[in-house]
Amino acid sequence: MSGWRPGERRPDTASMLRVDQAGEYGATRIYSGQLAVLRHNAPESKLIARMAAQEERHLKRFNALMAERRVRPTALQPLWHVAGFALGAATALISEKAALACTDAVETEIDGHYSQQLKQLGTDDPELTADIADFQADELEHRETARQAGAAQAPGYPLLTAAIRAGCRVAIELSKRI
Repeated sequence: MSGWRPGERRPDTASMLRVDQAGEYGATRIYSGQLAVLRHNAPESKLIARMAAQEERHLKRFNALMAERRVRPTALQPLWHVAGFALGAATALISEKAALACTDAVETEIDGHYSQQLKQLGTDDPELTADIADFQADELEHRETARQAGAAQAPGYPLLTAAIRAGCRVAIELSKRI
């Protein structure tokens, strides 16, 4: 039983999938940009490469769900392709700690976003709920890893993370609709 009463608004799972796939795609692009700039033997590179592999797994799953459910991707994917890589490269050019601060900021927003989606879904879509909960746990692990590795030591940490978080919120809202 879904728990939804007649007249209540059901969660828009197509929009959820579209924005989640876009977010995971953006994350893979951010990490690609960072790894293109960071020294390969830097400890941060090893952390980021591990997180990037998890994001690839998330992306593959959302791609499969979108294909199964016939959900179109966001029309903004070419923009996220460039913007994600640019954000990753720019933060890595600032410093290794700024690259970690980027992860901290992005994952903070994604945690809130996934929490909101889980609340909206309730028991209506157990398959999507399970995937989101699983991926949310990975995202929280990424944020904690970044923080433990010194994200807050990045130059201009409060301003940098506030700007990245604001950009994430805009990207989420645009990807839901376009």
